[in-house]
Amino acid sequence: QVQLVESGGGTVRPGDSLRLACEVSGSIASFSFMGWFRQGPGKDREFVADINKSGIVSTYTTSVSGRFTISSDHTKRTIYLQMNKLNPEDTAVYFCAARPDGAFDYEYWGQGTQVTVSS
Repeated sequence: QVQLVESGGGTVRPGDSLRLACEVSGSIASFSFMGWFRQGPGKDREFVADINKSGIVSTYTTSVSGRFTISSDHTKRTIYLQMNKLNPEDTAVYFCAARPDGAFDYEYWGQGTQVTVSS
């Protein structure tokens, strides 16, 4: 059973930075994509960023492009989300997800980690 465990959330002030981590119980190489999603208060879950198996191709939602960076470390079986210049609109529960090879969607999800941006 694949398990994804997020960490690194917390409460910060606008303009601060945080780095989220997601440790995978299996090999990252068995997934075509790893991604980060978030769900803000009263909002639907939304895509934030993803990265392909090789770690070369990554995509971002418009609102975080230029501020957030997704990366992967296969030796540590971990993906990261470096979040800079945080603002209150980034407040959400952030989820890590994995899409297996051959799958059309993300099938494995972490439990989420809370990020709160408040002055």
